[in-house]
Amino acid sequence: MRIDLHSHSAASDGTDTPAGLVRNAAAAGLDVVALTDHDTTAGWDEAADALPSGLRLVRGMEMSCTGRGEDGHPVAVHLLAYLFDPTDPVFVNELERLRGERVSRLRVMAERMAADGLPIDADRVLAQAGPAAGRPHLARALVEAGVVPTIGDAFLDLLSPKGRYYMAKEDTPLSDAVKMVQTAGGVTVVAHARARARGRLLALDHIEELAEIGLGGVEADHPDHSDADARLMKDLASKLGLFVTGSSDYHGENKSVELGRFTTDGDALADLLDRAHGVEVVEG
Repeated sequence: MRIDLHSHSAASDGTDTPAGLVRNAAAAGLDVVALTDHDTTAGWDEAADALPSGLRLVRGMEMSCTGRGEDGHPVAVHLLAYLFDPTDPVFVNELERLRGERVSRLRVMAERMAADGLPIDADRVLAQAGPAAGRPHLARALVEAGVVPTIGDAFLDLLSPKGRYYMAKEDTPLSDAVKMVQTAGGVTVVAHARARARGRLLALDHIEELAEIGLGGVEADHPDHSDADARLMKDLASKLGLFVTGSSDYHGENKSVELGRFTTDGDALADLLDRAHGVEVVEG
């Protein structure tokens, strides 16, 4: 089987509609694809309704969290959550808070740019972004306005955490998120924990602590991981009794990564499914 457990649609910061994403997943020869938009499940129903025959859909989400960095200070971390009950009340409230943080942050960043004379309209950016607003939406606006040539260039300076327009947001503590997802019947995987180009890294001993409270797995094969770091994550997973995933982190035209670039072993998927009891996999 070809299994890709990390992809994004236009329900957050991808460019494919949820329906288009599952069609593209089938065209890419995938047998299983997970839809993991940022802090939202808004694309689940559309993706399930459009699911091509023979393709299985794992409904998921990528949650914005804060963990302990290697330097001991807080660091932004993404947590993949799979097959959880999206109606769990505690989880619903936290996701609403996270989406509010996203919208407020993007508005502040856009207004800072406009105040400096950049041709950015905060209301227009937010209207196009929707509730799962993120920096890629502002990056696209900067490209459309001719401020930068590509989305990648926007992140080099203007949208960088070290840039003058950057604003942090209050994300969910990583340990709390693992517990929330588990209570909602879902399974968690730490996403791209060694993505060095993104900045500071999550402490490996924090992952060890998460394993003790119910973390399911870690993402190893990923476009932002070196071969050495992928091996490191696999060795850590083996030590902690976690399963290992591989994935593309597909964002459509926002990234030059194709669906199925990296994949997950069937045994890891079986382990994930054994642990989950929130919602079922959708069969195409």
